[in-house]
Amino acid sequence: MARKSAIPPSYYGEPHKFDPTFRGPVHNRGCTDVLCCVIFVIVILGYIILGTVAWMHGDARKVVYPTDSYGQFCGQQGTPNANKAILFYFNILQCANPTVLINLQCPTTQLCVSKCPDRFATYIDMQLNYRRNKSYWDYYKQFCKPSFNNPDKSVSLVLQDEDCPSMIVPSRPFLQRCFPDFITRNGTLTVANKTSFKDGHGKIRSVVDLRDAANGITSLLDAKEVGVKIFEDYASSWFWILIGLVISMLVSLIFILLLRFTAGVLFWMVIFGVIVAVGYGIWHCYWEYSSLKGKPSSDITISDIGFQTDFRVYLQLTQTWLIFMISLAVIEAMIILVLIFLRNRVRIAIALLKEGSKAIGCLMSTLFYPIITFLLLALCIAYWAVTAVFLASSGDAVYKVMSTRPDCKYTNLTCDPKTFSQSNVTKLCPASQCTFAFYGGESLYHRYIFVLQLCNLLVFLWLVNFTIALGQCTLAGAFASYYWALRKPEDIPPSPLASSFGRALRYHTGSLAFGALILSIVQFIRIILEYLDHKLKGAHNAFTRFLLCCLKCCFWCLEHFIKFMNRNAYIMISIYGKNFCASAQDAFFLLMRNVMRVAVLDKVTDFLLFLGKLLISGSVGVLAFFFFTRQIPVIQEEVPSLNYYWVPLLTVIFGSYMIAHGFFNVYAMCVDTLFLCFLLDLEKNDGSATRPYYMASSLRAILNKKNKRPEEKKKRRKQKKEQPNKRH
Repeated sequence: MARKSAIPPSYYGEPHKFDPTFRGPVHNRGCTDVLCCVIFVIVILGYIILGTVAWMHGDARKVVYPTDSYGQFCGQQGTPNANKAILFYFNILQCANPTVLINLQCPTTQLCVSKCPDRFATYIDMQLNYRRNKSYWDYYKQFCKPSFNNPDKSVSLVLQDEDCPSMIVPSRPFLQRCFPDFITRNGTLTVANKTSFKDGHGKIRSVVDLRDAANGITSLLDAKEVGVKIFEDYASSWFWILIGLVISMLVSLIFILLLRFTAGVLFWMVIFGVIVAVGYGIWHCYWEYSSLKGKPSSDITISDIGFQTDFRVYLQLTQTWLIFMISLAVIEAMIILVLIFLRNRVRIAIALLKEGSKAIGCLMSTLFYPIITFLLLALCIAYWAVTAVFLASSGDAVYKVMSTRPDCKYTNLTCDPKTFSQSNVTKLCPASQCTFAFYGGESLYHRYIFVLQLCNLLVFLWLVNFTIALGQCTLAGAFASYYWALRKPEDIPPSPLASSFGRALRYHTGSLAFGALILSIVQFIRIILEYLDHKLKGAHNAFTRFLLCCLKCCFWCLEHFIKFMNRNAYIMISIYGKNFCASAQDAFFLLMRNVMRVAVLDKVTDFLLFLGKLLISGSVGVLAFFFFTRQIPVIQEEVPSLNYYWVPLLTVIFGSYMIAHGFFNVYAMCVDTLFLCFLLDLEKNDGSATRPYYMASSLRAILNKKNKRPEEKKKRRKQKKEQPNKRH
């Protein structure tokens, strides 16, 4: 006897035998993926414990305040540095770049001061002038170590012990650190109107050396001044920016609601425009080809002239225009063939877009659900950032040996600043310093700070993806309730959005967490690969770079595939209430059985929504441009005075695009849900009185499907019964 296969038919992609009594999203459902739900709750509790422990051990002041070479905060109240909020570098020439400065890894003594130097001076000059005027020392000593007060000490010993800086240069505070006060005059870089200065070691140095040591600081300081002006522009134009964003919100809403009437017109107009444009391109290429034909040197091939930086050289060849003409002709033929053979699928896609507009018109509350998603995402981001800061600032101050000599074997080894001067390191590595490096410790907690940071990142990604999954499942459940209502809107259940949200949280937290975890792991690996790629940019191992590039490409594709599958799995979960794996399998095979419809709908939807985003942000942007440039006479006097009119203009354009993106994400979810419901409807219903089609009449007309009325069915049964009697 043949053994019965245990593999379900759906495994091979065959249509499911769905329950004929199905009339919309299942309400009597049970919890799915309970184990994953339990793990998710435990992880959240652990994440709260991690944040609490980080808060207990960390100190945000270590991030807010700069730290001197002794691990003391600059500007912290209740300490000797309360009135010294700026960090001063003894010898800024030893700092390679601004990144080194900001990360406190400059191999020179760092001291908290109340103000930055405002003049050029050297310790040698100060000592010479001190004998005649005590004020020289009074000014210079504020940049020396607090415990040092011996201006008669020999210069060599002072510089060897790092009691005072060998020189000071005019500086100004930036990021609570003293940086040289660069000013460009007539194209020449100067500091206090000087192009050279004494370095305190008997040498004359150029201001360019300071620029190389603090590379990029000039632009940052200029950016600070620009930032102040931008802030002023925001302060004076925020009301009008808000009005522009409200207008974009209203336009987005109207655009979605009008898509039921304009979706087909917009699509066919653009397609017709593309066909005409490509046709004109073919004609122009043929005209250029005919004009050049017969001219001397125009028959040379592209391979003969080789690579040329001037592209105009190729435009003088007949072969170039022939290639252009053939390419455009192939594109034109492909577009026409696709429209001919896939016209019904395009019509179905447009009909679904129109139906999506109707669904949102009946369920207007769905347009404002992204606000809940935004608030939850903001909470996740804030908690992750605070936890990361407190983890990074956990522990005590760790000091390391910093030396400018490359042959110093003690570089980066831990040291004690109190006993460093008596150690052998100063003898073997002259001019080395025991400088504060970072915060850490030797306990188990401190040894695994990096691992905890990785856990913080992974859980953050999990929570973010879970929040997005919850929104997708909630919206899918609401729109599925709309589709499976035979009479719309009479049969739509009350509060479909709230009901869908409650079902998703109560029954399917585990399934949503499962899908979010899979996506988060892939994203986590991608972040690690990006980090490795950043670290290996200077590497010369071509094979390693190639392998890393291939891995990045593969995981990018995998991430987008998982996002696509998760989205459709959540739709199936919202309808049937199955677990994640079963829903993903059902969705995958359902889509594979209708792969051409999926491709056409996806591209048509993406195209129309992208066009809508451009139309909304562009039209609101044009209106904002005319307003802020005072080109609207009626309200010309209401325009605020601005430093840069592009500041509110770009804000309005970007804000309009993001608002349209938020609205259209809901619309895209609506269309995807209706599409899956449409495919299920085709497979499980036949249009009979007991199993009618739930799709809109426009979709039934395209597919030549009809719902048989009960009266017609009774009439046909009566006719069948009467036929035998007539024969007798």
